Amino acid sequence: MLFIHTLFYYFCGQIYETIILYSMANVIKLRKGLDINLKGEAAPVVTSVKEPGFYALVPDDFPGVTPKVLVKEQEYVMAGGTLFIDKNHPEVKFVSPVSGVVTSVERGARRKVLNVVVEAALEQDYEEFGKKNVAQLSGEEVKNALLEAGMFAFMRQRPYDVIADPSVAPRAIFVSAFDSKPLAPEFEFVLKGEETNFQTGLDALAKIAKTYLGISVKQKATALTQAKNVTVTAFEGPNPAGNVGVQINHTAPISKGETVWTIDPQAVIFIGRLFNTGRVDMTRMVAVTGSEVLKPAYCKLRVGALLTNVFSGNVTEGRDLRYISGNPLTGKQVKPNEFLGAFDSQLTVIPEGDEIHEMLGFIMPRFDQFSVSRSYFSWLMGKKQYTIDARIKGGERHMIMSNEYDRVFPMDILPEYLIKAIIAGDIDRMEALGIYEVAPEDFALCEFVCSSKMELQRIVRAGLDALRAEMA
Repeated sequence: MLFIHTLFYYFCGQIYETIILYSMANVIKLRKGLDINLKGEAAPVVTSVKEPGFYALVPDDFPGVTPKVLVKEQEYVMAGGTLFIDKNHPEVKFVSPVSGVVTSVERGARRKVLNVVVEAALEQDYEEFGKKNVAQLSGEEVKNALLEAGMFAFMRQRPYDVIADPSVAPRAIFVSAFDSKPLAPEFEFVLKGEETNFQTGLDALAKIAKTYLGISVKQKATALTQAKNVTVTAFEGPNPAGNVGVQINHTAPISKGETVWTIDPQAVIFIGRLFNTGRVDMTRMVAVTGSEVLKPAYCKLRVGALLTNVFSGNVTEGRDLRYISGNPLTGKQVKPNEFLGAFDSQLTVIPEGDEIHEMLGFIMPRFDQFSVSRSYFSWLMGKKQYTIDARIKGGERHMIMSNEYDRVFPMDILPEYLIKAIIAGDIDRMEALGIYEVAPEDFALCEFVCSSKMELQRIVRAGLDALRAEMA
């Protein structure tokens, strides 16, 4: 009798969840993909971090931009003051997150600008852009306000996955309000207290073009499920369901000649703050994650913040570590005394793994390591969390295994053939196979499962850059 009651309540619960799920507008369920459960998820608490003191904008964080520096060393800038512009589009400004003195403009080979560093002043001074009522503005006025305050720098476009061209009208704008990558921050937690700014940001984007908001079926925040002036689409499925490229592919695919813009949800909050306060405030909620972080949690950092104080006393000592600005799949390797990436809301620390020497290598049976191959026993371990280091575990082989990428690539594109076309430099075939829709991050899981250890994200980035140069 107890079994019957249990079964009854179970099915009632399943029916209830189904009703809730499909009562949401536009639910898309994805089956292809892979969730990688890693140790070191950030606890839903905000920890204080000592003021970093130095901030830097790195031009390489903004793909497609040729920087022209407008400031000199020892010059004082306001928060929101322009540090450099794009030579090809001078109206696109890149502004300082803080007020203070420009301590260095570091250059590399052929005078390439590596970064512009600002030492924060004790008292912050802000450029005043004026509060604005978005409802009373036109789309052109909104775009001009974003350009003037440097917020347009966070707008990216497809095709090419570069900083958007403000002279080209987008067909639509896409925002993904959740991240499905390993140890990614939970946007519902980030959103608390910022609901008004987020909605204002969405209102501003909707003035420019039709705006799509992608959410997870697990997200229940009213500011997401009942967001105004946007088309809300709920996604269910494993990583990369949170990738904006995947969401574009399943809602409104891009055709040749079309342009769409994308923007990350915390940058939407930046836009809302601009219109609600009249000031530039690029403070992000950043998840400090990874198996080698002693107390994984969230902290508030401005874009470009020096990371020394974030990691000091909060990571494992006595072993080589890999510091990543971003997530383990798509993030950029940094040193612990470098700067937070302009688009990053996550910091990750994992073992380097260079001290490990395994007898018999891959032949050994493994219960404590993750793999998509059933030669390891991780497929029997359910949702066990793993510690993964930075080793490649093999050398690159110039061969692509058939159907290996398809299992984790939920877009209506043939990834294996697209990669081959990029390597061959066949532009016509690249276009036919859908290169206009993709970005390097869309191939992160393919790279993770690749038996040939090929750097697929680098290959895709090179293909996009070559295609952009050809089309120009």
